[in-house]
This record gives sequence, structure tokens and C-alpha cells, in this order.
Amino acid sequence: MLKYFYDKEADIFYFSQGTPSAFDQTIEAGDDVLLRISPRTKRVRGFTLLNASRKTRNAPTGVPFTLVPNVSVRA
Repeated sequence: MLKYFYDKEADIFYFSQGTPSAFDQTIEAGDDVLLRISPRTKRVRGFTLLNASRKTRNAPTGVPFTLVPNVSVRA
């Protein structure tokens, strides 16, 4: 299950495949992007986008979603 959440007050967008785990490792990918990696599979399980509204506003092609709180999507 894909999940995403936008925290309007903090202006942070969270995207996750499944439930985040305390064992996931977080690495900085640069430009206000944090990746959450499974230590077992080494796959990206989610990401965090800091200053999200500024990033989406400046995107040349926009983004294929709107920033709304508490949404889950089945993939």
C-alpha cells in the first residue's frame, strides 16, 4: 500500500510504501529530500520532501498529485 501525508504546518510531504519501520535507514538525497531505505533489501521504502509547497510550486511540469493531509492509495 502506498501512503502519503502532507503536514501543512511544517510544509513537509511524506511518502511511504507500507508502514515505516524503526529499522529503516534515512539518508539525505540532497535539495531537501530524505530517503528511507530498507537495510535488508536496500530498496527505497519512502521519502520525505522538506519545503514541499515551494518545491511543487517551482516544478516546471507540476506534480501528479495535490498536497492533502492523510491519504492512502492502493497500488
